[in-house]
Amino acid sequence: MAMETCFRVTTIATTATANTRQQHPPLAHSRQKLSVLAGCRPGSRRSTSSLSTSSPAGGRNRRANRVVCNAVAAVAAVDEASWDNLVVGNSNPAVVYFWAPWCGPCRMIAPVMDELAKEYVGKIACYKVNTDDCPKISSNYGIRSIPTILFFKNGEKKESVIGAVPKSTLAATIEKYI
Repeated sequence: MAMETCFRVTTIATTATANTRQQHPPLAHSRQKLSVLAGCRPGSRRSTSSLSTSSPAGGRNRRANRVVCNAVAAVAAVDEASWDNLVVGNSNPAVVYFWAPWCGPCRMIAPVMDELAKEYVGKIACYKVNTDDCPKISSNYGIRSIPTILFFKNGEKKESVIGAVPKSTLAATIEKYI
């Protein structure tokens, strides 16, 4: 599952005369600012806008905005309403991570799950279930301790890993099902 991360890049560049360039290095007049844009969609392009003004040194300042978007795989949250559709009804292998916000080992393994989602994008679907918000799913699959990672293929539970395990352990288990 891929999510879109977008940044607005604003640059200010100065075009100066020969006298001004000798006094100030060209990079001294350049700045870059990044801000996250909400609602950016894959494949969308925003037009660049520019603003030109005169500077006291006789040069021109030019401000340009452009949007830079990168697709990033992420672990999507699943709840009881979307469970059947996303996990059980999925023909691709799925990795489901059961966690809770108060669980220390869950917070330790979360970046590992994000890395695995990026590495196996298109091959597996990665999801997470908050056990506090979805106790019915947790009890249906016998989740008694967290973090627990379940591996599904063709909608059936194939294997489970309990605890904060190394990335290599999870990667080896994923490799069995892709």
